[in-house]
Amino acid sequence: MASPYIELEVGDRVVKVTNPDKIYFPAIGATKRDLVEYYVSVGEGALRALRDRPTYLKRHPDGVESEAIYQKRMPKHPEWIETVTVRFPSGRSADAFCPTEVAGLAWCANLGTIDFHPWHARRPDLEHPDELRIDVDPQPGTSFEEARKVAFTAREVLDELGMTGFPKTSGNRGIHITVRIEPRWTFTEVRYSAIAFAREVERRAPGLATTAWWKEERGEKVFIDFNQNARDRTVAGAYSVRARPDALVSAPVTWEELADCDPRDFDLRTMPARFAKLGDVQRAIDDRSYAIDTLLEWFQADERGDMPYPPNYPKMPGEPMRVQPSRARPSSTGNDVG
Repeated sequence: MASPYIELEVGDRVVKVTNPDKIYFPAIGATKRDLVEYYVSVGEGALRALRDRPTYLKRHPDGVESEAIYQKRMPKHPEWIETVTVRFPSGRSADAFCPTEVAGLAWCANLGTIDFHPWHARRPDLEHPDELRIDVDPQPGTSFEEARKVAFTAREVLDELGMTGFPKTSGNRGIHITVRIEPRWTFTEVRYSAIAFAREVERRAPGLATTAWWKEERGEKVFIDFNQNARDRTVAGAYSVRARPDALVSAPVTWEELADCDPRDFDLRTMPARFAKLGDVQRAIDDRSYAIDTLLEWFQADERGDMPYPPNYPKMPGEPMRVQPSRARPSSTGNDVG
């Protein structure tokens, strides 16, 4: 027996939605159709964050209580959906989703895509990122309140650098701040600038923020995840629904809103009305791009040098020993890999 379906007009496309009444988010009773229509309703903003970026799909074909499929390679798709070939740190490559229109987001949502995870480089120049990503990640024992304080310390640093950052809730307890940068630097250099930035925030808020890569060294502080700027690392895109029963959204906000907002106020049900009223509050994000020379100067002047990469990366030039401190032996060398 054929699956029930509906067809939605999205721009110039018709997107088929199968099993539209399947419950995807049990806590709020939201269905697959609700998810697809959500991405259509906020499509202008979501596409601004994703356009021309290699984008990975976090799929839950049977709803958020089913196991996730984190898909880097684009599945079989209509010819009007575009892809881009990306190279992973392992040296392998794949054709990833490259969003160019809202209908593509709706089509992916029908596959059970709840989160969209974009690169910080775009198709015209995949070797040079155009985003500096400041990932403010509360650790156990901390909350959104501590993340908020660290985010405003980050804003102070950005202001002094003459940069504008655009904050959004992560869809959980964290905060992401995006800075458009000129696509002139490599992934390695952008990551260096993120390390320098994180260290400056840590210096100004030592009781709140940490750059410690190893969890055992972080304590009850907010981690600034500089490694989100490494090649092939992604965060949930702006307006992405998160795979939670309550369907919270990674919500772009103004700095004024960030001062007292509650991330639980932004979900699949509430965001469409907010978007209809305000539009994309980060519509100015592409108006100006910034240089990172000062941050690179800070990094080069810091005798601490580089920090460890994530464990799935090959050993990188200049990277320190990649073994957690409690397991390190005096004889360990910089060639160890955890």
